[in-house]
Amino acid sequence: MDIYRPPSPIAASTPRVNLRTVMQEVYTWMTLGLMTSAAVAVLFAVTGLTAVIAPAYIVFLFVELGLVWYLAARIQRIPAQRATTMFLIYAALNGATLSVILYYFTLADISIALFSTGAMFAAMSIIGYTTDVDLSRLGSLLIMALIGLIVASIANLFFASSALYWLVSYAGVIIFSGLTAYDTQRIKNQALAMDQMDASSDTATLTRRVGILGALVLYLDFVNLFLFMLRIVGGRRS
Repeated sequence: MDIYRPPSPIAASTPRVNLRTVMQEVYTWMTLGLMTSAAVAVLFAVTGLTAVIAPAYIVFLFVELGLVWYLAARIQRIPAQRATTMFLIYAALNGATLSVILYYFTLADISIALFSTGAMFAAMSIIGYTTDVDLSRLGSLLIMALIGLIVASIANLFFASSALYWLVSYAGVIIFSGLTAYDTQRIKNQALAMDQMDASSDTATLTRRVGILGALVLYLDFVNLFLFMLRIVGGRRS
């Protein structure tokens, strides 16, 4: 996902990176992305724009996937400001598609799911940041489990099994909780290796690039964790 180059003698001897600053950048932009999505979701639901975009819903999803792929693949080549703008555009588009949940779940369901997600995300992110255990092997297992989860979710569209619904929901919470810890540790390691990424870029540019990519990854973990938590909360009330 990231492109690394051998560190220059200057970069190796004179670290340009402040880990705390990088992680603050990550969480700041992740929070702004979530706030953007929430604001757009409410706007679309209140104004009725959700129904307007319904015929083009699949188009929105493909555009979002394209933006995620582009950012992940080109983050080291595009200007940091453009990466920031694209991330916020993605968050806005995702908010538009997520506005549909306001029609299917009550405000109480959403509030409970959001609070639970926030608490679980914070706990797992702290674990990922502070642990000395290498989570790379766990990450590989979780990614394989995620592929199985996607297959099971698609299969249940045809079988409509209640048991599979609950299995997928709880498995989704477990998988994305684990991915939150894994991704946090991976972002931390990328931040520590920033000087090896591009010796020609200044510290602010490198910090923003790692910050935006990290924000995107954790944003996706948070949103998916929230959606699976919402399935559990809403399913119990139905």
